Amino acid sequence: MVEYLKPMKTNLFEDVAIIAGLIAVQFVYAGNSVLLSFLMAMGLQSLTIVIFSSFATFIILSPIAVYFERSRWPKKLSFRLITQLVLISFGGVTLFQSLFLKGIKLTSPAMATAMPNLAPGLIFVIAWTFRLERVKLSCMYSKVKIVGTLLCVVGALTMSIIQSTTSVPAKEAPLSSPSPDTIFDREKIIGCLYLISAVFVLSSSVVLQATTLVEFPAPISLCAITSLIGVFITAAVQLIQDHKIDTGWPLVSVGDLIGYSLLAGAVNGSCVSFNGWAMKKRGPVMVSTFGPVSTVCSVILSVATLGETFKIGSLAGMFLMFTGLYFVLWAKGKEGYYEGDSMESEFDAEKPLLS
Repeated sequence: MVEYLKPMKTNLFEDVAIIAGLIAVQFVYAGNSVLLSFLMAMGLQSLTIVIFSSFATFIILSPIAVYFERSRWPKKLSFRLITQLVLISFGGVTLFQSLFLKGIKLTSPAMATAMPNLAPGLIFVIAWTFRLERVKLSCMYSKVKIVGTLLCVVGALTMSIIQSTTSVPAKEAPLSSPSPDTIFDREKIIGCLYLISAVFVLSSSVVLQATTLVEFPAPISLCAITSLIGVFITAAVQLIQDHKIDTGWPLVSVGDLIGYSLLAGAVNGSCVSFNGWAMKKRGPVMVSTFGPVSTVCSVILSVATLGETFKIGSLAGMFLMFTGLYFVLWAKGKEGYYEGDSMESEFDAEKPLLS
């Protein structure tokens, strides 16, 4: 009896640790979004954040990659692989992070943490377009993923439009305006478009990473290399755009910025490592289901620290997006184990990208 209870206690402790850890990770992500919003409001440039954070990621991950994955490195770098690494670096590091940070600056941390919940649906559509994902319209799970993707898109658009409107008192409305009820905040609309574009770029980058890992089966090394390449690409972009590489924030020295970046990289690396461990133990679907927690945390932190306000309609849009996300994740989880009449492993390298 005692021997039977020991595995139960171990599994219970592991489940509690995974759930508590995943919630803590989402708190960290939410706090990071709020902090980035504050730093950019103080004048720190988004490209500078990308350069220093990416370089910190490279420094932290490089020793780990050399120690654990050196045997998995390809013996030769083909032109195709080099092209894929550059595209992932440009898309996943420079373009995604720049668009995402600009979106945070123009909208809010809560909006920024809500938008990435579009990613599973967009990845499904992109993978389907490039025939990396098998879709059978007669299959219930495929239909659920399509419906979930549509709900995510509708929720994102609803949240973006409603959060971009501002009430205007009748006495302050312009005389040429027949209805003084609401006007659209142009900056927030542009910020939402930045965020949606960033998520689309991220989703495309994830699909490209999935194909690259077939030839380069070392995910930590891939992240380190693309981070380093991304540093040079981002620095080149800033140099062309501003004709100099400058933080844009005289309150912090370059040395302090490097120190803060390394600390942030260490914290982020710990979060990514924990997510990887949890994914190995319980699968990617369970890890993804905790994504909306960071949005809820960001809403609370934004209201408490930045004085943000949120409309009921935008919260309803978030709810629609979360519903669509869970539809897609539920269908992915089911397809991960059942394909036709036979059982299929969730981690089979030969199965569809998102099944």
